[in-house]
Amino acid sequence: MLYRFFFKTFFTRLDPEFAHELVVTGLRLLSGLGLIRAGKTKETASILGLQFENRLGMAAGFDKNGILIKSLHALGFGHVESLINRMGFNNDGAEAVAVRIAKLRRDNQRLPIIGINIGKNKATSQELAHWDYGVSTKTLAPVADYLVVNVSSPNTAGLRDLQQVAELRPILSAVLAEAGSVPVLLKIAPDLIDADIEAIAALVVEMNLAGMVATNTTISREYLITESNTAEPGGLSGPTLAERSTEVLNLIRKLLPATMTVISVGGVLTKSDYLSRISLGADLVQGYTGFVYAGPLWAKRLTAR
Repeated sequence: MLYRFFFKTFFTRLDPEFAHELVVTGLRLLSGLGLIRAGKTKETASILGLQFENRLGMAAGFDKNGILIKSLHALGFGHVESLINRMGFNNDGAEAVAVRIAKLRRDNQRLPIIGINIGKNKATSQELAHWDYGVSTKTLAPVADYLVVNVSSPNTAGLRDLQQVAELRPILSAVLAEAGSVPVLLKIAPDLIDADIEAIAALVVEMNLAGMVATNTTISREYLITESNTAEPGGLSGPTLAERSTEVLNLIRKLLPATMTVISVGGVLTKSDYLSRISLGADLVQGYTGFVYAGPLWAKRLTAR
């Protein structure tokens, strides 16, 4: 209750990017002082050939620079997905983050599973997108437990156009050529029609990827109550995304073989949401908005036995 009061009266009045950086600074400070630490592992889940402490992860976008991995682990997340490309997505770039994570691995015996979400630069043409993804993969695969190919963020102009099978194939080929033994998954948008999702899933199976992540944020404003927000650009997350994210989960779980991993993300707020996604066939579940609104104990509440 105290966190929600503080969130509504303080954080909602700040510039969103400043508020985010304030939280990042606070988490790093608490972690550096040893005030938040990862507890003992009670159970593990074997997925993607990796041992996850639990099935809940922080979705890409919160830790843009790979600097909160230990802090988020201490707060109860079994895996942390950092959002990276060579220069864009408002971060330090692939080279800098690769160095940072490599040092983190050298200095720490216990870490969560680290996923890295890659996308092309805004300035890179569609024709050279496959090259951009290949370079990012070559840079980051050595420090990643798994990779996610992001062609579904609504915040980079033209990125979602790469979800067409003809554009996807060379991108995935370039990533697989550089990934080595690191599992590769594909993250899709909730705004695709089912026929397009079916075509993408068929390509994922054909190219033998490790699985899919469903879904990214939505550009739909259909269920927003406040009309003043309907014209705002960018991807929308939270409860309004839950219904479509669940529909896509159901669809791709039927389309992919059981051996392929499905990560469900979008509109997961409560423990019931978390358990529901797992019961519907999600191997892993990710959240972001739920953590922002519910506070630092959110992950531990969802994963508590």
